Amino acid sequence: MDAGPEPESPRAPARGPIFYGWYIVGTVFVIHTVSCGLIFYNLSIFLKAFVAEAGFSVSATSNATALFFISSGFAGLAVGWLLDRYDPRWIVTFGALLSAAVLATAGHVGELWQLYGFYALFGIGNAAVAVIPGMTIVARWFTRQRSKAIAYASTGLSLGGIVFTPISATLVERYGLGEAAYWLAIVLVLGVVPIALIMLRRSPEAIGLAPDGDPPQRKADGSIMPPDGVAFEAALRSRFFILCTTAFVFSMMAQVGSLAHQFRLVATRTGDDHVAALAVSIMAASSIAGRLIGGSLLSRIASKHYLYAIYVLQGVSFLAFAFAEGVVALFIVSAMFGATVGNMQMMQPLIMAEAFGLKAYARILSVAQMITTCANAAGPALLGFLYATTGGYQMSYLAITVSSVLGFASLYAAGPVRALIDAEEKDLRP
Repeated sequence: MDAGPEPESPRAPARGPIFYGWYIVGTVFVIHTVSCGLIFYNLSIFLKAFVAEAGFSVSATSNATALFFISSGFAGLAVGWLLDRYDPRWIVTFGALLSAAVLATAGHVGELWQLYGFYALFGIGNAAVAVIPGMTIVARWFTRQRSKAIAYASTGLSLGGIVFTPISATLVERYGLGEAAYWLAIVLVLGVVPIALIMLRRSPEAIGLAPDGDPPQRKADGSIMPPDGVAFEAALRSRFFILCTTAFVFSMMAQVGSLAHQFRLVATRTGDDHVAALAVSIMAASSIAGRLIGGSLLSRIASKHYLYAIYVLQGVSFLAFAFAEGVVALFIVSAMFGATVGNMQMMQPLIMAEAFGLKAYARILSVAQMITTCANAAGPALLGFLYATTGGYQMSYLAITVSSVLGFASLYAAGPVRALIDAEEKDLRP
């Protein structure tokens, strides 16, 4: 029989001039900045380095990158289960230590099986340190200001690209992947583990509060009311979950494929790695701006309508990437694409919380992330295959433009966002 969540340290301050949830937002922001910058955004740099230094083909490295997303997706199921039961500090710490240990071995990868093992373990570490734990924790701390809190916390996912992509590219170019990887692994540990252990807390209820800093609602016996929402099994059977997740499958597969190949695309068309690194940084900066604007607009615009606009902009960006030539054009398209990246990464955790509440949020999000993350694996592989067979990136980006269109259609067919919650509330009325 499940003994329930493991008790957590009571040392976190319960009250103060600033709601502790905003410290949680700041903590997740830092963790996302460091972990995403050194794991996710480094994928495109590793792709180029493994091809150039280790002699792997673009197709083989793209397929190995796909394995990163598959392993991350399946590991996320375990992470969601663990987050419902244990202190998130230990889960995030494990993810950071595993990712750093794997990263430190990058220079020793010389065989194909080692390449696949590297990306599989790297994906497991990523699942435990990045989106699922970060967004689950932030969602638990806020209700009225959830869109703003998730926007601020998830901005770190984009800032990591701005801060660490140029650093990683410079270190790999100057010292080689092997030596650079050691230093990047040390930064990953120092940037994540201390702040996670000191600052993270499971939920506001753990320190005697409710979301947004409100006084907790209590049962007749004085115990704190549990979070409301839709049961796990009901959520997974719902039309909204199935079709909304399908929409993110198409959009995120296309996005991740583009992210994995953007550095190489720009470097190929301009002949300059530094220009390519700057293009990735521009994309990441635009992602931050788009995410912050989105967090503000979502308090006044229906989430589904806002997401429609993001799908349209994503499709236009991919179409432009197919034909863009020259530094200025590639920078402009990178900025357009970046505006969709931040919003798309933010919207899945946000819309799942809005649709299903917090009752089983970690497990619902982990399943949605598993499905989309495994599908993400097809993105880099598809672009790599089309690049190899057509001799360029034009057909690759035309293909993922179609993927964005299919995502829009699936979202349209998903129906109302809060259908299940509204139905449950109606049944509970006297």
